[in-house]
Amino acid sequence: MMVLVTVIPLTIMAVINNYEYQKSIKSEIVNPMRSMVNKTKHSFEIFLEERLSIVRFIASSYSFQDLSDRKTFNRMFTVLMNEYCCFVDLGLIDVKGIQLSYSGPYALLGRDYSEQSWFQEVVVRGVYISDVFMGYREFPHIAIAVQRRTEDGRTWILRATLDTSRFINLIAAMGLEPESDAFLINRAGILQTPSRFYGKVLDRCPFSFPLGSYATQIVEKTDPQGREIVMAYAPFLKTDYALVLVKPRSVVLKSWYTLKSEMFFIFIASVVVIILVVFKLTDLLVKRAQEADEKRESAFRELEHSQKLSSIGRLAAGVAHEVNNPLAIINEKAGLINDLIQYQADIKEKTKFLGLTNSILQSVERCKTITHRLLGFARRMEVQLEVLDLNELIQEVLGFLEKEALYRNVDISLHLKDDLPKIDSDRGQLQQVFLNIMSNAISAMKDSGRITITSWEENLDSVAVSIQDTGCGMSPETLRHIFEPFFTTKEKGYGTGLGLPITYGIVKKMGGEIKVQSTEGKGTTFTIYLLKKPKTDAGK
Repeated sequence: MMVLVTVIPLTIMAVINNYEYQKSIKSEIVNPMRSMVNKTKHSFEIFLEERLSIVRFIASSYSFQDLSDRKTFNRMFTVLMNEYCCFVDLGLIDVKGIQLSYSGPYALLGRDYSEQSWFQEVVVRGVYISDVFMGYREFPHIAIAVQRRTEDGRTWILRATLDTSRFINLIAAMGLEPESDAFLINRAGILQTPSRFYGKVLDRCPFSFPLGSYATQIVEKTDPQGREIVMAYAPFLKTDYALVLVKPRSVVLKSWYTLKSEMFFIFIASVVVIILVVFKLTDLLVKRAQEADEKRESAFRELEHSQKLSSIGRLAAGVAHEVNNPLAIINEKAGLINDLIQYQADIKEKTKFLGLTNSILQSVERCKTITHRLLGFARRMEVQLEVLDLNELIQEVLGFLEKEALYRNVDISLHLKDDLPKIDSDRGQLQQVFLNIMSNAISAMKDSGRITITSWEENLDSVAVSIQDTGCGMSPETLRHIFEPFFTTKEKGYGTGLGLPITYGIVKKMGGEIKVQSTEGKGTTFTIYLLKKPKTDAGK
């Protein structure tokens, strides 16, 4: 869902941007093509208009008699050749179509043009600019003809021929790429200039062009060679010519393709990054949710355990008080009987009775110890704080267990931090904590094994002690119940199930924490964290 929420808007934005950028860039690319075509077309029109104006000027400035004079006509053509380019010849034609005067490299004097289509057109329109044609001269040229009518009714035509080299030069001035092409065509689609790819002069162009419009048009199509091209078509206003510019689509849209590739790469990279971040974030959220659930479950179990301890503690306190009263009576009566037996000399089997009363007193003392522990479990005993060296206390507790460890062939290894800070705590209750855990560790190893005790400074506020054994370990199911009162894994008659619950209660009462790690068949590690200075309400 997160991927869709992020990728779908990005995709929509990419599609919209792709369309808008393509539209904008095409406009920016096509506009220069249109501008180039229009400028070159304007140059063509200026060239033709200048040549037409020159012919008109001559026809208006000179009379028929002047133009009929051969010397004057030749001199005028010579000046025309020297001052203006591209003129091939010049001729004077009468109303019947007969060429009366001619100046140029060909023998065309007396030639009859009355049947030519251009002659009929110039008679009707007064001005004529031809398409490119071969004619009598056998090379591509165009003709410009102007009709002149005097006040006395005399009519004649002045006709000039131009070569098309200027056309080629104007197209060359466009500076096209090798893959591009430009050429002139007439309305019939005949090439007026040579083309790089589509034929020679007077060949038919393989394209069809829109007719009836004088606006420059940009179209995309496929040429006969199978290339995708962009073509600009610009018709002339006063002649039947049109300028055509052809560029391969790949050249025209090269910048767009580059931008498109970059946009596509950025889009793909963004999608990949989004997917990676989303999956990473989702995984992190799931793990945090899992950790939160585990912590909640652990807190719930701890609360449940605390409630059990509290309930059993209240029960134990009541039992301890109820038991202590008859125990006190039994202790007093047994002591009195013991005193009476000692001071009576004539009692038979005095030694036997003294042994029995001593057994009663010892049993009472043992019951006192049990009730004392029950009261401690019920948190009815006050904590007496004093400054303790934790390493010294651990070694002191080990002194009570050395014989049992030696008997069971258990090796005890100490890794105690030398400069471990001293703590404020209750010596007796900490002795009970370590004695319970170390006794359980020794009991977990029947034949032989190893116990490793390590102490260190956890942080500025607390120290820690770990007790690791190589015993039988515990299953996950057992681990969940070890701090519950009266739960024991020892054989019947050898454990009360109160050792670890009491240990847990003492550590919690001092503001500390106890953690257990165990692997069945490999051993168990108890870690006790103790505050250097317990909170003020720790002993309450």
